[in-house]
Amino acid sequence: QLARTRDSGRKSTVTQLGHAVQAYYTSRNATYPTADSTWIAALTAAGELATLPSAVNYGVGNSISCATNSQNDWCYDTASSSTGAIIYTALESTIEESKCASGQAWFMYDAEEGRGGIVCGSGEPTFATTWNAIQ
Repeated sequence: QLARTRDSGRKSTVTQLGHAVQAYYTSRNATYPTADSTWIAALTAAGELATLPSAVNYGVGNSISCATNSQNDWCYDTASSSTGAIIYTALESTIEESKCASGQAWFMYDAEEGRGGIVCGSGEPTFATTWNAIQ
């Protein structure tokens, strides 16, 4: 139950970060934050977030931390053409992992599409992850 509660919070935070990235894009003349380890700090400095979200704390399961442009285990990737961005983190509850036949369950929010969902894979999602992969 605790893992499900933490996953619910992670989904909410990823969605909030996605909305902040969308607002940043709109207010910065169609430019996303730089895809590096300070992308959330850029959202805070721009006024799109009031505070940095707490670090992800994994308690159970086989969840893995993400590494790509990670700040407090909240990860971010952009399209090479800078026409889109995704925000994601790993999920840990058995109910979420059971949705994936194999690999890790991730919650991903696509700022360009304005929607989020669970994707499965042996590695981290990338901007090229397609929406038909969402469970």
